[in-house]
Amino acid sequence: MVEFACGIPHLIKGEYSEGAGPGIDLFSLRQPLGVVAGITPFQLSRHDPDVEVRARPRLRQRVHSQPSERDPSVPMRLAELLVEAGLPAGVLNVVNGDKEAVDTLLTDARVKAVGFVGSSAIAEYIYSTGCANGKRVQCFGGAKNHMIVMPDADLDQACRCADRRRLRLRRRSAAWPVSVAVPVGKKTADALIAKLIPRVESLKIGPSSDEQADYGPLVTKAHLDKVKSYVDLGIKEGAKLKVDGRGFKLQGYENGFFMGGCLFDDVTPDMHIYKEEIFGPVLSVVRAKDYEEAVRLPVRARLRQRRRHLHARRRHRTRLHQTASRSALVGVNFAIPVPLAYYTFGGLERSGFGDLNQHGPTRSASTPRPRRLTARWPSGTKEGAEFLIPTMK
Repeated sequence: MVEFACGIPHLIKGEYSEGAGPGIDLFSLRQPLGVVAGITPFQLSRHDPDVEVRARPRLRQRVHSQPSERDPSVPMRLAELLVEAGLPAGVLNVVNGDKEAVDTLLTDARVKAVGFVGSSAIAEYIYSTGCANGKRVQCFGGAKNHMIVMPDADLDQACRCADRRRLRLRRRSAAWPVSVAVPVGKKTADALIAKLIPRVESLKIGPSSDEQADYGPLVTKAHLDKVKSYVDLGIKEGAKLKVDGRGFKLQGYENGFFMGGCLFDDVTPDMHIYKEEIFGPVLSVVRAKDYEEAVRLPVRARLRQRRRHLHARRRHRTRLHQTASRSALVGVNFAIPVPLAYYTFGGLERSGFGDLNQHGPTRSASTPRPRRLTARWPSGTKEGAEFLIPTMK
């Protein structure tokens, strides 16, 4: 991310067309838009400091960062480091606060663009409010990320993708990159569950300072209680809880907001734990009879998706999935299909509002103001001729 941000001048340079008409040249420039506001969620500003880099490759812009009021310490520290490194005063400003601070940024005429990552409901609110106030807005909401497991899949590999282990996600929030696992066929489902149970049970939970921990605490007591209530609701609606992490207590941190991994089997599309995003360590297994049923599940339930995974060995099936999947990010036998910095990354439908995305060329084009210049040079004069056709000496 840092390397890509340092190379941003290449993506915001203008264009020049000589001789577009008789004696006419055309120019395009990308100039600073003005003040840009970045509203970041608690799980990114808390556990993922590089979001501050990837959220604002905005050369020559003045940036207001509005971190989550639940955990604003990382953006504050990053701002301190930037000032220490020599960033001029006023280029980056950290604005702490809650909804009142957000609404101020959305309605202030001096703010020209807004970027946001969070829940779909808040993303829609920020997008509509920002656009109504004439701002350029980039918003990303929540999602239910599915992982389809075919009968010929490498189940060990699928389990590694499902339980977040070895995904370089240590010390981040307790939300997992895969919300729903969809094994195809009873035999595949039984085998997947048998492999997932010991993996989920053996996950190591610890404080953010523990380098060996697979994930850390939830952000607040209220959020911990909300995730636990979803587990209670899943049991009430008939899902089978194979691994119960609600009673987990970390020695020395008994009052912390830690929760063990939870694994549900026999989840159906009509259950709340399937239809609603659970931002916590809860994995639901929804069994499908065939590939077609597995693909139709989120479509029938009208779920928003950002990522979809497929684990299979047959090449024709994986190629079909790459083209037919209705997700912004498609991973085939791969853990988290987030591209490198120079590729666009975003969401579809209620997972992403507007046509601006993170990363890549489209991201760098979201904040500069494009300008077009047309110049007509004098013709029939010595000076004009010399300008249009230089003499080689």
